Amino acid sequence: MKLIIRLTAGTLLLLSLVACALHVTHSGTVPVPPQMPGTLRIATHNVHYIVLGADREGRWTVADWEARRGALDSAFKELGADIVAFQEMESFSRGSDGSVNLARDWLLARNPAYAVAASGDWRVFPSTQPIFYRRDRLRLVDEGWFFFSDTPDVIYSRTFNGSYPAFCSWAVLQPLDGGPPLHVFNVHFEYSSRSNRRLSAELVRDRIAPRIAAGDAVVLAGDLNALHGARTMAILQEAGLDFPPVPGATFHFDRGLNLFGAIDHLGAGPGVRPVAGPVVLRRSYDGQWPSDHYPVLADFDLSR
Repeated sequence: MKLIIRLTAGTLLLLSLVACALHVTHSGTVPVPPQMPGTLRIATHNVHYIVLGADREGRWTVADWEARRGALDSAFKELGADIVAFQEMESFSRGSDGSVNLARDWLLARNPAYAVAASGDWRVFPSTQPIFYRRDRLRLVDEGWFFFSDTPDVIYSRTFNGSYPAFCSWAVLQPLDGGPPLHVFNVHFEYSSRSNRRLSAELVRDRIAPRIAAGDAVVLAGDLNALHGARTMAILQEAGLDFPPVPGATFHFDRGLNLFGAIDHLGAGPGVRPVAGPVVLRRSYDGQWPSDHYPVLADFDLSR
């Protein structure tokens, strides 16, 4: 019995040391740099859904949202991005009803310099993945969505293995100072099913590839739930996207625990050149984390 206790204690100590080493490896705080002149700053941030209901208690409830919403706004302002692709920006009750979106409306009310794309009446446009953009730098040309499904153009259709609906939102944004319109694809792949991730990536690849082949400027942003170099990313690269490595962790368990590499990424097609970043904003505000993911940003040059 003593031997078993010693072995168990030794194993727990070893696991703790490994976790500490991983945390140090994937951590690091870098200040948000000044934006490079002539570039567009693009960011991605998974902000975690909110569970509606006055009787709900604990994490991700309305009460929890009210505690962390100031931190989310502070992080948004600190990014200073021209474009921010959000994931899980949903106030969830039952079914697909998206008539309430606390996080989207909160940020828009406090940041009037921004407008929102890829968002609308939830019955015809899923509201979970809006794309914010600066009014003084960009104009919305077009927007849309498709679901990671055998019927991608049917709203709220379930994923390939029948699990919860997941989708890509997209927007075409025209820089007001000239230059080519930018096609922004905003994705959130499933975390639990590798086959779903890969099939979803293949669908996104097939939708993006014609745009790149036509010479359009393309950026993909989002939560891939895949590490850099994973097969999921390799499938997207087949469309012509390049993913600059994101340093360290982007998911932290809502505890600041950085145990593995980035799963949130920014990818760019030919003619969209990353000139600074990616940078991960790893910080809390007055003791509150904005989300269980850190935002990621990079500056891109669209001049050709």
